[in-house]
Amino acid sequence: MIPSNRVRVGAVGYLNARPLVYGLDERPRFELRFDVPSVCARLLHRGAIDVGLIPSIEYLRGGPYAIVPGLAIASHGPVASVMLYVTKAVGDVRSIAMDTSSCTSVALTRVLCRQLFRIQPAIEARGPDLADMLSRCDAALVIGDNALFLDPRRSFSAGGHVEAIDLGEAWKRLTGLPFVYAFWAGLPDVLAAEDVAALQRARDEGVRRPEELAQQYLADAPGRQALGARYLRDNIKYQFGDEERAGLETFYRYALEAGLVTAARELRFFDAAGAAWAVGSTAT
Repeated sequence: MIPSNRVRVGAVGYLNARPLVYGLDERPRFELRFDVPSVCARLLHRGAIDVGLIPSIEYLRGGPYAIVPGLAIASHGPVASVMLYVTKAVGDVRSIAMDTSSCTSVALTRVLCRQLFRIQPAIEARGPDLADMLSRCDAALVIGDNALFLDPRRSFSAGGHVEAIDLGEAWKRLTGLPFVYAFWAGLPDVLAAEDVAALQRARDEGVRRPEELAQQYLADAPGRQALGARYLRDNIKYQFGDEERAGLETFYRYALEAGLVTAARELRFFDAAGAAWAVGSTAT
């Protein structure tokens, strides 16, 4: 049953999510909170929120959920905020420290290791402190704002060479497809048609305002605002259409082959006309 009170919405606290939540805090229907991606997924899985901007891999680990159609955090090449830092040639990497904030990017790293880099590294979960991560492992995965604004030359004090590999670009090189990092998902009875429309309108309004959103989000760091606006405008894509669906289904297939999930699942979407459980096109 669609709730008559507020919808508990769990969003990601990074800059890249700001266009998707534009104006939602002013709508009494939505009760909004912000967390890192891994926490957002855990909250949805245990029913602590009704709808979450979840890492795409988590769609296969909970639910079954429906996806809000047309909306995603995706890239069509370099993403600039999902970075693998390596201290040696990637083919020689034997260990990777993985950012504990991440779910999908960890899975993407494992898929790329198997399908593109042809390595089988040991994995260690660590907080996103590059110097600490690279003191323990040959490579480090860092995501979100921590990656976008990171200067590895300053953050890694061991004095060695560090190369940054953009995993959005690596995925595009492997598959020729976009990569979908996150999308809105929830149990199929939690959103009314007007809620779906409100989330879509928030995205439409937000993507028109990269400079405004970067200035607001980075008010205490004006030197980063131009980079933030360029990132929102050029690197992150907020559509979930047929190309994105093909990229997501390819990722799920690779994840299943790598043993990162136990089963595949058909993509299901809220019906924007009536919020029914719908299977089919992602386009809106």
